[in-house]
Amino acid sequence: MKLERGRILVAPDSFKGTLSAAEAALAMGRGVRRALPRASVVLHPVSDGGEGFIDSLIPYMGGMIVTTEVHGPLPGQKVPARWAIVGKGTTAVIEMASAAGLAHVPPPKRDPCVTTTYGVGELIRCALDRNVGSILIGIGGSATNDGGAGMASALGVRFLNLSGKPIPPGGASLEGLSKIDIQGLDPRLANTAVTVACDVTHPLTGPRGASFTFAPQKGADPASVEKLDRALTRYAAVLRSDLGIDLEQVPGSGAAGGLGAGLMAFCGARLASGVDVVLDVTGFEKALDACDLILTGEGRIDAQTGSGKALSGILRRARPGNVPVAAVAGSIEGAAGDYTGSEGFIALAVLDDGSLPPGAAMTDAARVLEEKTRDLLLSLTSWES
Repeated sequence: MKLERGRILVAPDSFKGTLSAAEAALAMGRGVRRALPRASVVLHPVSDGGEGFIDSLIPYMGGMIVTTEVHGPLPGQKVPARWAIVGKGTTAVIEMASAAGLAHVPPPKRDPCVTTTYGVGELIRCALDRNVGSILIGIGGSATNDGGAGMASALGVRFLNLSGKPIPPGGASLEGLSKIDIQGLDPRLANTAVTVACDVTHPLTGPRGASFTFAPQKGADPASVEKLDRALTRYAAVLRSDLGIDLEQVPGSGAAGGLGAGLMAFCGARLASGVDVVLDVTGFEKALDACDLILTGEGRIDAQTGSGKALSGILRRARPGNVPVAAVAGSIEGAAGDYTGSEGFIALAVLDDGSLPPGAAMTDAARVLEEKTRDLLLSLTSWES
């Protein structure tokens, strides 16, 4: 392809476990400049509601970052969680991954049967203490599968078993749920608008639900996946009987291990596309103007990429103006050709493609991403003065 105007928009999401979206954009920008020294490079890191959600928004929304120690996803764990106050103090921006994300759980300890979203509820409570009128919460990158019960517990909801005693934290405990008591729910939520930036459209239960789709990557074995789906099915039934709310098959209710459902049930939340929230706030359409090429990327491209993830949103925004999109991924599911073509990327490069020493794509991610970006651009473009 020819670059008529020499303008390239570099808009990656994070490469989870290695590079933030901002770090990835810097590395990719260096790769572009090595391939095309005269190109105009615009860095525009993005997020779909997961890791980097706050960092992608704060340069455009203003405000300040706050760090609060809350309960982490593991029993007894405490973590420093970052959130933000924007809009002259009227809005809080929360990133659930900062409190209950997979990055807080070492691989040997990953078990969504026991992890909890309690710390997310603590962050919401902190926001309410600041008298905000609205809360925007990104819910990607979770380590949990508790339906948001932990979050709701921190806000005063009681989840009881048949004997009337509180069930333990964690997704598996919901299988023994008998009653939900909302008498203690923080009354300030009734006057607070909560918007959820959601990166998937999966329902709470079933073959496409939270447990079967996402729990394996959080450490669940097949038996645990079955147990977690039964638990969320029970949770959905009690939500129907006690609260009169049927969320089981609502798109997005299964996001973040069912946190989407919990936020709708207990916080009156409205679910929105996370990537669209970010692209709108950050002025992506303006950045897109007069671009020859969008260069994006993330840690893994797979079957979930088209279900609300950042890269699918970028492809959708680029389509009306026929702006080509190329991508670099840490790894992919299947073959690169599965994601290229008329409705996909014009080209796709993979860091972990077998050409590097084992582990290099993780331990030296910035350098590898820079080089793969350079190689991708050299294979795609010729310079037009």
